[in-house]
Amino acid sequence: MDLEQIYREESARILATLIRLLGDFDLAEEVMQEAFAVALEQWPRQGIPANPRTWLVSTARHKALDLLRRRTRFETKQEELQKLAELREHLSEPEDSPQEEQEDAMISGAPQSGSLQSDDRLRLIFTCCHPALRTEAQVALTLRTLGGLTTEEIAKAFLTPVPTMAQRLVRAKQKIRDARIPYRVPPRTELAERLSAVMLVVYLVFNEGYNAASGDAIVRGELCTEAIRLGRLLCELLPQEPEARGLLALMLLHDSRRDARISPGGETVLLEEQDRSKWHQDKIGEGLALVESALREAAPGPYSVQAAIAGVHARAKNASATDWAQITGLYDVLFRLQPSPVVELNRAAAVAMAYGSEEGLRLLDELEERGELRGYYLLPAARADLLRRLQRWPDAAKAYRQALEEVSNEAEKRFLTRRLAEVESKVG
Repeated sequence: MDLEQIYREESARILATLIRLLGDFDLAEEVMQEAFAVALEQWPRQGIPANPRTWLVSTARHKALDLLRRRTRFETKQEELQKLAELREHLSEPEDSPQEEQEDAMISGAPQSGSLQSDDRLRLIFTCCHPALRTEAQVALTLRTLGGLTTEEIAKAFLTPVPTMAQRLVRAKQKIRDARIPYRVPPRTELAERLSAVMLVVYLVFNEGYNAASGDAIVRGELCTEAIRLGRLLCELLPQEPEARGLLALMLLHDSRRDARISPGGETVLLEEQDRSKWHQDKIGEGLALVESALREAAPGPYSVQAAIAGVHARAKNASATDWAQITGLYDVLFRLQPSPVVELNRAAAVAMAYGSEEGLRLLDELEERGELRGYYLLPAARADLLRRLQRWPDAAKAYRQALEEVSNEAEKRFLTRRLAEVESKVG
């Protein structure tokens, strides 16, 4: 394991712990980066410690203590002195604790009783998703701290200008600090009102991992793994909440296809072209059991319906055996529960597969005319695919060019470029 891998896999957990210790998002981020800088200098000479995460947390805590000491030389504010006293108290704690062992067990899929209230990342999610913050700030802040996404990546995910997103993050941190929002999992009497925002955050972390907004990779596996781990925590915390199970089922069913989604050359492989022998049957089995349980116990929620759609794909032995009419019906249910242009886009694709490309194209054209998905590359990409199927080569080429202008992910660019070349070769 090298330092880059450790950063990828452990930085969110380290940051969450530091935020708990310091009570300050910006200070925690600063000293974590300093700790990794020290590791970059020392580890090549001294070797990687037996417990890299503990070493990094300890180094960051000492960096924070030094920084606060320097500040108190020039400032005598009671808040700074109190923070320094609290940090000194934390420094007396042992480096390893049963909490870390319990968290390690949770990552492997075996949650241990009693660890939920002490999981720093879960506490951080509920802190970021406090009702005092606007929903978009809740999601953005959690993606930044727990998902490790850059401000630019979050802005692209929300189709928001980068300066706007940066200000949103700054204001969210200030709100938590100024309002003294507690860093804890709320009591059960408050969980219901906070759960929808928390589940949205977990799903968006997963979605960014499964469909990376930018960069070279289609999939960021560490984000998928982290979101699934957090989904397991939510299910353990709220065993009577069917929609939490629906969310976990949705993530597992999608993640079961992860290895089949990327070609040896790093391009996207469409669902209908995937090698289904690469799908992970253990995740499919768990996901199907969870969604069936969720739908049995309560009226369907948005995550459970999406999981049911993924379940239809998972049960099909091959692409031609997919029950697209059932999927279209499920999208009808989803749109009633959660009306959005993205749901309409997905439904149009299902309609095209069930009832013909012309009908799907008609729905996409209506959606494009409304302008609600302007700049969202998957809309012209979907149009291009249907036009390709209809052998309308010039129109398909035009749609592929538009999709290429709007896409950010390099792997998706390569796929769309190849498709464009194939279509252009058909133009007489």
